[in-house]
Amino acid sequence: MEVKTSLLDNMIGVGDMVLLEPLSEDSFIENLRNRFDHNEIYTYIGSVVISMNPYRSLPIFNPDKVEEYRNRNFYELSPHIYALADEAYRSLRDQDKDQCILITGESGAGKTEASKLVMSYVAAVCGKGQEVNKVKEQLLQSNPVLEAFGNAKTVRNDNSSRFGKYMDIEFDFKGDPLGGVISNYLLEKSRVVKQPRGERNFHVFYQLLSGASDDTLKKLKLDRDFSKYNYLSLDSAAVNGLDDAANFRTVKNAMQIVGFMEDEVQSVLELVAAVLKLGNIEFKPESRCNGTDESRIKDKNDLKEMCELLGIEQSVLERAFSYRTVEAKLEKVSTTLNVAQAYYARDALAKNLYSRLFSWLVTRINESIKAQTKARHKVMGVLDIYGFEIFEDAENSFEQFIINYCNEKLQQIFIELTLREEQEEYIREGIEWTNIEYFNNAIICDLIENHQSGILAMLDEECLRPGTVTDETFLDKLNTICAEHQHFESRLSKNSKYITDHSLPHTCFRIQHYAGKVLYRAEGFVDKNNDLLYRDLSQAMYKANHSLIKQLFPEGNPAKVNLKRPPTAGFQFKASVGTLMRNLQTKNPNYIRCIKPNDKKASHIFTDSLVCHQVRYLGLMENVRVRRAGYAFRQAYEPCLERYKMLCKRTWPHWSGPAREGVEVLMADLKVPAEEFSYGRSKIFIRNPRSLFFLEERRRQCLQNLATLIQKIYRGWKCRTHFLLLKKSQIVVSAWYRRYAQQKKYKKIKSATTVVQSYTRGWQARKLLRELKYQKRCKEAVTTIAAFWHGTQARRELKRLKEEARRKHAVAVIWAYWQGLKVRREYRKFFRANAGKKIYDFTIQRIMQKYFLGLKSTLPSMSPIDKSWPARPYLFLDGVHTELRTVFHHWRCKKYRSQFTEEKKAVYEEKLEASEIFKDKKALYPSSVSQPFRGDYLEISKNPKYQKLNSAMEEKVLLADVVNKINRANGKGTARIFLLTKNSVVLADQKTGQVKASVPLPDLTSVSVSTQSDGFFALKLKEGSASAIKGDFLLSSEHLIEIITKLHRTGATAADSEQLNIDISDEFLVQFKHDKVCVKFIQGAPKNGNSVSCKRKNNRLLEVSVPTTA
Repeated sequence: MEVKTSLLDNMIGVGDMVLLEPLSEDSFIENLRNRFDHNEIYTYIGSVVISMNPYRSLPIFNPDKVEEYRNRNFYELSPHIYALADEAYRSLRDQDKDQCILITGESGAGKTEASKLVMSYVAAVCGKGQEVNKVKEQLLQSNPVLEAFGNAKTVRNDNSSRFGKYMDIEFDFKGDPLGGVISNYLLEKSRVVKQPRGERNFHVFYQLLSGASDDTLKKLKLDRDFSKYNYLSLDSAAVNGLDDAANFRTVKNAMQIVGFMEDEVQSVLELVAAVLKLGNIEFKPESRCNGTDESRIKDKNDLKEMCELLGIEQSVLERAFSYRTVEAKLEKVSTTLNVAQAYYARDALAKNLYSRLFSWLVTRINESIKAQTKARHKVMGVLDIYGFEIFEDAENSFEQFIINYCNEKLQQIFIELTLREEQEEYIREGIEWTNIEYFNNAIICDLIENHQSGILAMLDEECLRPGTVTDETFLDKLNTICAEHQHFESRLSKNSKYITDHSLPHTCFRIQHYAGKVLYRAEGFVDKNNDLLYRDLSQAMYKANHSLIKQLFPEGNPAKVNLKRPPTAGFQFKASVGTLMRNLQTKNPNYIRCIKPNDKKASHIFTDSLVCHQVRYLGLMENVRVRRAGYAFRQAYEPCLERYKMLCKRTWPHWSGPAREGVEVLMADLKVPAEEFSYGRSKIFIRNPRSLFFLEERRRQCLQNLATLIQKIYRGWKCRTHFLLLKKSQIVVSAWYRRYAQQKKYKKIKSATTVVQSYTRGWQARKLLRELKYQKRCKEAVTTIAAFWHGTQARRELKRLKEEARRKHAVAVIWAYWQGLKVRREYRKFFRANAGKKIYDFTIQRIMQKYFLGLKSTLPSMSPIDKSWPARPYLFLDGVHTELRTVFHHWRCKKYRSQFTEEKKAVYEEKLEASEIFKDKKALYPSSVSQPFRGDYLEISKNPKYQKLNSAMEEKVLLADVVNKINRANGKGTARIFLLTKNSVVLADQKTGQVKASVPLPDLTSVSVSTQSDGFFALKLKEGSASAIKGDFLLSSEHLIEIITKLHRTGATAADSEQLNIDISDEFLVQFKHDKVCVKFIQGAPKNGNSVSCKRKNNRLLEVSVPTTA
């Protein structure tokens, strides 16, 4: 069952300041302190959320918290920023109302973190899907990019936003994000060239130098040492808890996710590097002949590197820093710049370059995250903008004046929208509306923005008028026109009451804002409002070859020269604020007011004076008073009845009728005065917080009584349950004990019975044993007597048999001796007659036996080419030894031949025939012996290149090789395919496979080759044959031995052909058509890589030079 909770449950202090009693500034601050000390950093003022910066991580922003606040009523749980984000998202999704969330507060109060929490919550609760997740990721990843380029470390905040940001997140009808649009306001570009003590420049400069690779820095012509750049402050370069290198990698990854291309990222980094280089350019004075001083650049190295980065001619930019051209209609006047003006021009260029780069980044991000569909979208805007700024010692300048003007407008729209929301709810609920007294700051806004007498209008007028314009003339104008205004104060104004006010310097003026009086120093107002960049610098930038620079300085285009003065900074900001206000008025507002508890950026420290100062300038007390002017608390009838129904017997525990009637019965029973509440259509309105606290106190007492009753019933139930459990346990224990006792008694009886049985059985067994032993002894006695008798009889018979055996043995021995004597007498007679021959035969037999056994162990290997044979041991065995060697050789040759296949036999027969033809006749032969005859070297049947040629051959191809056909004219060779079949020789083109010549084997009469190591051979054709029309063929091949051998064998086996003659000679004739040419082979020195060369000597002689071999 879901547990119903409320804002009023377990409340530390007061969760909603509207219910604070008594209401005063002290009680307001004390309530914030009390909640802050208990880690309650969020407090409500109606629907406004006050956020205290805890300066540490708290376990209240995890996914479980997101689920806890998802789809819950705003006042249902304790105050949290998630409650406001959920209320805004559900109103947008379910009620189709565009929303805006306004986050304000001074630097370090946690505005940026609050905007991140809102966006992360919306991203977590909206739909899922690949496209939706991509859009959410791009929206979230736009923050690191903008923070790197727009945030900086200040004395108040290590990650202070130095620009205002408004993001419109667009949703479809289901509430899924489609895209977004970002607007930026008033980037603090003066920080680029100068930072206050203890503060840093924008983060991106430090991140680039710390996190970029050495190769990237080399391309950008940068060094990691911060001290080498004038625009970077050194006293705060390193910040505790801030890892610039890791953040640089995060920013590059975020830019990739958002949709920046690699070349765009590189262009952005080049512009950042150019700003750093620009700050290192220094000037020196140089006197001219007319007595005036002009500026010159001291060291041009940084200028050169900057120009290389941006693709600008160095001379063009150098001139722009030394001269200024003023155009008026048709006239151009060029004046020199002194050193101070040159430094002003340099800083103006750096500020404009960086601010325009920042605006380009915002535009580029908008292109990536904008919604792709053009249908109407639901919109939620998130405004993260600077809070009211008041510095001490008159340090407030033009930037603070603009910021405070924006906050005045936000306060004005806040009061208007809050009152309008209150009035609409009263009308919707049927409650009578009463006018609320409040301070209307429209008079202050009019003082600043009035088109004729406003401060911004007078500042623009001073900037545009001719003549000498200074901050003093601007202040004089203010003193003249605004002197009587009740919110303007100045020492030199016509209002004499401020003449003696020594807290007001002569060069300052004071404005009484809604948050208090602010003293502004007029110095710098005119220059900062002008925000002037010399046209020469704009035109120099436009001439750059850098793709991005041309986009940033379009006014530098000479073809579009505009002599009209550009709008001032104040005019642009006023127009931007006007657009923002009109945008906010079309949406349902939600407010987050951020407060920082101390200036030390430390946790657990609450500085009352600092918090009080922020409460005042945020107008929080005014907010509470407006909210409490009518009814301080309102609640729907159902949750009201659910919360307080136990206070009335008629509504407790269940009310069956309508919720409103139940609340009426409840309020009547409690006797609450009628003027303290009113009944709306769906809500009850309670005027005074005391009435609400009265109900809460009665509820607390009733809950205590109910808790006591519940405890009583629970304790009774617990005791009864315990008693029943004891009773049940006692029964179980008794049953188990009785069982145990009976088991023990049974085991005892069983043991006694077993003992008696064992004794009885033992007596019976011993009695039986005695009887058996007696019977056994009787049987053993009979057996013993019989054994002794049989033994006596056996011994007598044995003695008789032994005596008889001795007599027979004696006769046999005597007979054996007699026979032996007779044999020896006969043998002696025989041995004396044949002794010599017997000994000789025996000796010869033993020698032969030894010879054959020795030969068996020393036989040579089974290889037919092994010519070794063991030496003969005796001379008389010479014939036998030789015959045995011949027999063994013939036998192993037969064994070796029996292993051959038919193909192998054919190969060896070819080798044998080659030996018969060329051995000792051709020098090339020995090198061919170890090379096997492959026949088809081209694999003509498998190679697709020769498929057509193979199909043209009707017979089996015995040999296929590439040969060179020698040309008679120049002796050079042309590659041809040589094919040999059973009946013909075919020559074909190597490239096309086309048959060039086909010679039947009977038309071949002879083949001529040399004795050298060359591969030349001549095929001589039969005169008068059809093949002999073009003459003989002179060819060259690496496989000459194999080709001639196969030709010889094929010609010998052909039935209708004669034996092919092989002519081996170093000089032979070849018939070329009608002429006979002599081919002569000579030995010469190696040329052309030891190759054979053929040259034509004359019409009748071809000379073939064969290298000599070592």
